[in-house]
Parts: sequence; C-alpha cells; structure tokens
Amino acid sequence: MEAGLYGPGGFFVRAGEGPADHFRTSVHASPLFAGALARLIERIDEALGRPEVFDLVDVGAGRGELLTTLQPLLSERVRLTGVELAARPPGLNAGIAWQPDIPDRVVGLLLATEWLDNVPLDVADLDDDGRLRRVTVEPSTGAESLGGLVDPADLFWLRRWWPSPGRAEIGWPRDAAWAEAVSRVRRGCALAVDYGHLRDDRPLLGTLTGYRGGRQVPPVPDGSCDVTAHVAIDAVASAAGTPYRLLRQRDALKALGVDGARPPLDLARSDPAGYVRALAAAGAGAELIEPSGLGGHWWLLHTVGLDDRGSMFP
Repeated sequence: MEAGLYGPGGFFVRAGEGPADHFRTSVHASPLFAGALARLIERIDEALGRPEVFDLVDVGAGRGELLTTLQPLLSERVRLTGVELAARPPGLNAGIAWQPDIPDRVVGLLLATEWLDNVPLDVADLDDDGRLRRVTVEPSTGAESLGGLVDPADLFWLRRWWPSPGRAEIGWPRDAAWAEAVSRVRRGCALAVDYGHLRDDRPLLGTLTGYRGGRQVPPVPDGSCDVTAHVAIDAVASAAGTPYRLLRQRDALKALGVDGARPPLDLARSDPAGYVRALAAAGAGAELIEPSGLGGHWWLLHTVGLDDRGSMFP
C-alpha cells in the first residue's frame, strides 16, 4: 500500500493527473464545503483572539483545490500551507505554501480531508486454525495470500479496537499519524474529515478497496489506482490525547449553515435566474449532507488550548 500510493510512480505522487480525476470528495463536490469551513475558521479565529497570523494547514492537499477555493474567503492574516508528497501543482497561487511535512508549530486549524483513509496499514485474517495472520499481496495482480502471524503490537491494537473475529484492518498507523499531526497544533484545532466506523460496528469483511477513473476497482497496489480503507475513527480520536468532538458531516455542515433546503417557489416568479442558482446550490448542499453518502462522513475535531470548545458546533 505504501509503495502503490507513495513510492516511485505511486498513485498520489506521479506527475500529471491528480486524485480528483479518479474519485470525488466533498472538496470537489461543491464550494459550499469550503464556505462551511470558512465559517468554522472564523469561529476558531475568534476563539484564539484573532492572532497576528492564523495558520491553515491542509494535510493531504491533493492538488491544492481546497486551499485555492478557500483563499479568497479568508482574511489576509491566514497563512495557507498545503502538505503533500506530490510536487507543487503548476499554477498554484503564490500565496499558498507547499511542503511534504506538517509544520512544527500551528496556531489555527490543521485540516485533513480524506487523508487518514490513505495512510497505509496492514490487513489481517484468520487461517484454518483460527490464528490471525497478515494478508500479503502480489503488487501487480492484487492476488492475496496469508503471511506470518500478526505481531504483539498489532494484536494489542486489534483486541482493543477490532475484537470481532475475521478479516481486520490494523489501524494503529493511522492513530500514530493523526496523533503526530495533532501534536503540531500549539493552539487551535485539528479537524479530520473521513469515512469510517466505530468499534461496535466494524465491517466483518473489512473495507479495503480501490478507485480508478471514478469507479470502484480491486485494490491492486501497482500505482494505477487509489488504495483506501475506512478509518477506525474512534481509535484515531482516542490516540491524539486532546479534547475532541465527533459528529457526522451532515450535522457539522448543518451547524455551519449548509442545509440543502429548496428555495421558495415565490423566488421563481420574482427572480427566475436567482431561483435557478439557489436550486443548484440546494442540490449541491443536499449531496454534501446525504446520510448514505458524503453526509455520513465523520468530522473529528480536536481542540488545543481553547476554553470555548462548544462554540465551534453549537
């Protein structure tokens, strides 16, 4: 998974096409998502006392789509940084910094939209004797077989966070990656937005899959497709060791002003063009909050050095 996503010629680092050519996220679905984040940033900025510089760090920034959309919505005090292993996208606004590592000191908001699902992990499954072994894969074909027994660290994590028997995705690398990311926030918030599941509802067959050209495909780790697995979001939340709030995207976006409601029909008579624009916005908003789709994603918000955590999502 590491090689297929981030090695030479890997899916996320190869030149030319970007992830948006293969799958659709909330960032790509509608600028309403960026608008909601801008309102959240305003609340965090106020809670911080409007510092001289407000850091907005986008981890797993793709080709800079979210930061590009957000930039005109934000104060000039906001310092934008995209964190991505791929090279700086051609034509990216000069006001957006681009680097492979998370900055050491963040005062503001660290954001990770569908990043954790691409942090590489191992998969385990039971052998004929009921022992958990690592699943190995032939990189060029995706053919699977069972390898060695899981090690004690894997087993410790599985017993706590994925106790159901059968195929499991060993999520502690995601826990460690997120804990490290949150540790870079000195004051402010860290927000992960991703699809995932909780301990009592782990999928029996796991979630590892691939995406190419907008279609779901077998997760062959040869660099030709995205290889992704849903996030054990409660384990990730616990690992960071700071206060947090966990809610569905549907509820988070509604709290930030995105409701997907249709405009009143009276507007169609008084301002037909305005009605069409409002109707299009309502459709985009409805996609972002649809419970069985993007609206079912998790928002995990950690706060660091803030006393009024409740004001972010009243």
